[in-house]
Amino acid sequence: VQLQAFGGGLVQAGDSLRLSCAASGSTFSSYTMGWFRQAPGKERELVAAISWSGGSTYYVKSVKGRFTISRDNAKKTVYLQMNSLKPDDTAVYYCAAHRTPDRFTATSADFGSWGQGTQVTVSS
Repeated sequence: VQLQAFGGGLVQAGDSLRLSCAASGSTFSSYTMGWFRQAPGKERELVAAISWSGGSTYYVKSVKGRFTISRDNAKKTVYLQMNSLKPDDTAVYYCAAHRTPDRFTATSADFGSWGQGTQVTVSS
């Protein structure tokens, strides 16, 4: 699976952004997908994940209630709707596919097939 994330930008605190991640390959619908972010000087963290069917989701505590992950398997795209953005959300955001088909876990090490990131900058 090859992935390309886009939709980042410079916004003010409280604004919203929607990130998209387009995938190539015929097996997209079999894989859990995740959104990660990495801020300067910090480790990459898993922000949200969604199972292959969309029936299960995971959010890191800091974004619960503000971010929503979704997917459209027909379009081979996964989305991250980000509302009420904060300066602490500033990071490069990446999408990634789980290493194992038909498996849902929210452990960073279980993800591979990284795409190019998109920068999100939130000003105060």
